Amino acid sequence: MLIGPEVDASPAKLPERITIEGQFVSIVPLDPASHGPALWEGTKGADNERLWAYLFAGPFAERAQFDAYLIARAAAEDPLSFSILDEASGRAIGLAAFMRIEPEHGAIEVGSILYTPALQKTRGATEAMYLMARHVFEELGYRRYEWKCNALNEASRRAALRLGFTFEGVFRQHMIVKGRNRDTAWFSMLDHEWPARKAGFERWLDPSNFDATGRQIALLSVL
Repeated sequence: MLIGPEVDASPAKLPERITIEGQFVSIVPLDPASHGPALWEGTKGADNERLWAYLFAGPFAERAQFDAYLIARAAAEDPLSFSILDEASGRAIGLAAFMRIEPEHGAIEVGSILYTPALQKTRGATEAMYLMARHVFEELGYRRYEWKCNALNEASRRAALRLGFTFEGVFRQHMIVKGRNRDTAWFSMLDHEWPARKAGFERWLDPSNFDATGRQIALLSVL
């Protein structure tokens, strides 16, 4: 009879509300009072409704509703939410969370990601995901890092592959979100894959990978 190989069954650590500093961004515990105004300005209005299309909440027509959403996110332990701050200005420009946290299995997911236009397609956007992945593998000791998204969310699926996650398949009729069916695409990154992924991230983020105009020389997906 075949069964899985024996592994170190020591549980991983639970993530805590800590600050993870980077070159372009910092990952900090979500503080609705401090971060709310900038996040509201970066996500409000009809032009930004697309930011909420695949999330479990939003968009919000009123600031009070948005504030209540942030307060609820900040109070939860799973998902454990963080703000992404621009290092230069200290301004909150995004949100992300560790979620579906299973220390006993060494599995954790990054999700509930919301990038404002100020963060999208920047070096900080990539660095934020690098910082969170590095923390998961090197400081918390997880063996499996997950990325899940609506199977129709092509941008998120491309991002997962670019960031070094492996596509594992689609869970059909997995959820009902905002009254609509959601098939969920699953991706993962494993602990033994992390050293190579880390090297790719660091080579991509290195200043030598960008020309005088700030344009990337080598693609992350190639590195």
